[in-house]
Amino acid sequence: MKPSASQLRTVPGRTDHVVVVGAGLSGLAAALHLLGAGRSVAVVERDGHPGGRAGRDDADGFRMDTGPTVLTMPHLIDEALSAVGDSLDRRLDLVRLDPAYRARFADGSTIDVHTDAESMAEEVARKAGGREARGYLRLRGWLGRLYRLQMRSFIDANFDSPLQLLTPELAHLAAMGGFGRLAPAIGRFVSDERLRRIFSFQSLYAGVAPQQAMAAYAVIAYMDTVAGVYFPMGGMRALSDALADAVVAAGGTLHFGQEVRRLVRRGDRVTAVETAEGLRLDCDAVVLTPDLPMAYRLLGRTPWRPVPLRFSPSAVVLHAGVDRAWAETPHHTISFGAAWEQTFDEICRRGTTMSDPSLLVTRPTATDAALAPPGRDLYYVLAPCPNLRTGGIDWRRAADGYRDSLVRTLERRGLEGFGAAIVTERLTTPLEWSRRGMAYGTPFATAHTFAQTGPFRPRNRVAGTENAVLAGCGTTPGVGLPTALVSGKLAAARIAGGAAVGKGAR
Repeated sequence: MKPSASQLRTVPGRTDHVVVVGAGLSGLAAALHLLGAGRSVAVVERDGHPGGRAGRDDADGFRMDTGPTVLTMPHLIDEALSAVGDSLDRRLDLVRLDPAYRARFADGSTIDVHTDAESMAEEVARKAGGREARGYLRLRGWLGRLYRLQMRSFIDANFDSPLQLLTPELAHLAAMGGFGRLAPAIGRFVSDERLRRIFSFQSLYAGVAPQQAMAAYAVIAYMDTVAGVYFPMGGMRALSDALADAVVAAGGTLHFGQEVRRLVRRGDRVTAVETAEGLRLDCDAVVLTPDLPMAYRLLGRTPWRPVPLRFSPSAVVLHAGVDRAWAETPHHTISFGAAWEQTFDEICRRGTTMSDPSLLVTRPTATDAALAPPGRDLYYVLAPCPNLRTGGIDWRRAADGYRDSLVRTLERRGLEGFGAAIVTERLTTPLEWSRRGMAYGTPFATAHTFAQTGPFRPRNRVAGTENAVLAGCGTTPGVGLPTALVSGKLAAARIAGGAAVGKGAR
């Protein structure tokens, strides 16, 4: 059982006026929940637009989303909007993707990942046999039970002490195998190596290889392969625009192009936020959404931990506008190399790029052709790589060569002539992520090791500051678009009280 509203430690004193630092998804969600709880809210953002990690870069008629491309759990968006009497249906035109992914393997085989149980069971039976299809259905049931337990008791919950974990729900999670390893847990249900990869690769989002990740992180596979994958027409930027518009409609204020440089303090309380551009906003409480090291610098204190924070691997992303179409390419393709365990060893331990890369290839124009000029297509190619702490790669020298190797890999895997078709491109390496304030050049923040999970994850309250609360991927509950939205809600609950947050408009 998660802590009750009466058990929750909240910001003491007045909390009428709140400043949220960062207009990313966690900051916007926090703002909406706070507005719904009757607070006055101002959001301060360094960039000229909302989104944070969900960035954007337009060039030559191509509308490139530079952050996450996989949208799951849209009910969490609706929950944030409903806090101010708004709704998802009013703000966004969402398309459910089918297939959610196409998985392509080194032997040339493919498996389409459907989120409908019957369709996926039929696909598995065709590609791997009836026994594997029956195993998939059992796996699907386990994933659903695991998700419902964790969302209710562990994800959508603020914890002040590990002792709050000592509940019947913890025993239930253990009985379900949640504290075992992910790869063997998936292997209990399916033996086909391709299926094992489809239902375990998501642990990389959490910064841990499937062989080392806790089985509890199979909840990410539930979000991707059961709950459904969606895309907002207009691109992923439409999501942050919708949340920002709802904040303004509910009476909040947004200040873009303002980089926070200083928190004004009186004793243990933050009394104002000041920007490099000269803006000063007085406040009773503040929500900080920058990456943890930057948030700690603003606060002037870093919580003690027995071991240093461990950060997730990073990614190189190639955005390519092309002048021809590969019409058979679906919205999302997971292109697996022949190597698997070796891949994780390279990027997580050795600090090298993948010698046989597994890639996420997204073609948003498969769903929304308006994201590119007429007759052209847009591709987003994500290649996991070491973060700047783990790897010794000089990306200033290596970037061009690695870009060329990605293009060659894509051409070998079916996109023949891809390089010659590129008319506009952008390449993002860990150096660019670092310049945007992401610690050690990773957009995936702190890893979800056991010591950085649940109540052991950096908390959203920092000792020594009474009225500052953290939100975002680095703190509770963790990395990912759905959890960023939950993080904003949990931060709002620390300020307004759990009973006042997540209950709809006040």
